[in-house]
Amino acid sequence: MTNVRDMRDGEEFVGFYLIKESEVKQTNTTPPKDFMNLVLSDSTGQISAKIWDAAQTDKESFTAMSLVKVQGTAQLYRDKLQVKIVRIRRTTEADGVSLIDFIRSAPVEPDVLLATVYAAKDSIVDQDIREVVQYCLDKIGDRLLHAPAAKTHHHAYYAGLVYHIVRMLEIGAFLCKQRPFLNADLIKAGIILHDIAKPVEMVSELGIVSDYSTPGKLIGHISQASLWITEAAIHLGIDPDAERIMALQHLVLSHHNLGEWGSPVQPQLAEAVALHHIDSMDAKLQMIEDAFATIPDDVSWTAPIRGLENKAIYRLNF
Repeated sequence: MTNVRDMRDGEEFVGFYLIKESEVKQTNTTPPKDFMNLVLSDSTGQISAKIWDAAQTDKESFTAMSLVKVQGTAQLYRDKLQVKIVRIRRTTEADGVSLIDFIRSAPVEPDVLLATVYAAKDSIVDQDIREVVQYCLDKIGDRLLHAPAAKTHHHAYYAGLVYHIVRMLEIGAFLCKQRPFLNADLIKAGIILHDIAKPVEMVSELGIVSDYSTPGKLIGHISQASLWITEAAIHLGIDPDAERIMALQHLVLSHHNLGEWGSPVQPQLAEAVALHHIDSMDAKLQMIEDAFATIPDDVSWTAPIRGLENKAIYRLNF
């Protein structure tokens, strides 16, 4: 059986995979014909695949979160490897495979990661800031244990969000030692809160995002988190117009930096500038780390990485 990371251009393979995404589309021919775009995944990576001339039984059988056995050929298309499916079927009990075998997760246990987040929250000296962060953590609850940080770009797996937060806290701790003028309480709070509403924004199961929720589509995680900060202030009896509250809102609202990336304002606090770059650094380095993990050991170039302006990254071998 062939893992996704071991697929090579032109080679035939057989393997078991999880359908991560499934979409029915139509060709531009006359008359149009239905085909299916699939994303096949296992614990080593994911790859696009197509079922041409899709029958009604294909559309009903090969839905997202289905386990399938596939015989196919890997082919390069526009510099990206994809699968031409020859045969495909749903798995049976006799195949001896389980959904959990195909789920990618953070390399650290979620309970350990969550404990690190709460320890960082407890270390916030300013009581108002600490209590606002606690309020928002209470709102998201156990969902932080398993939520991915994104659908595809970075940390897009089980417990990816809490792993992302912890890695950012590590970078933030270093920056606060190197740049003592930064308010460490705001850095910690901004890191914990910046994506705190992601589990509300995305519909996910076992770390796999199937869609964006209605609040995710209509409000988005950035605005949602800002609203939670105001809600926390009111609940805690803190003036919603207090400078601390405004600072926390600004950190969240500006962390994507640009309007086209989802931020209504650009960073104009030192801590907001730091937060944006901490977030960007961890996300982009994780994209590279993930890409390296999904190519065979004897392959040097990754596929183009969308979050890095579609640049491929070369892995040094010395």
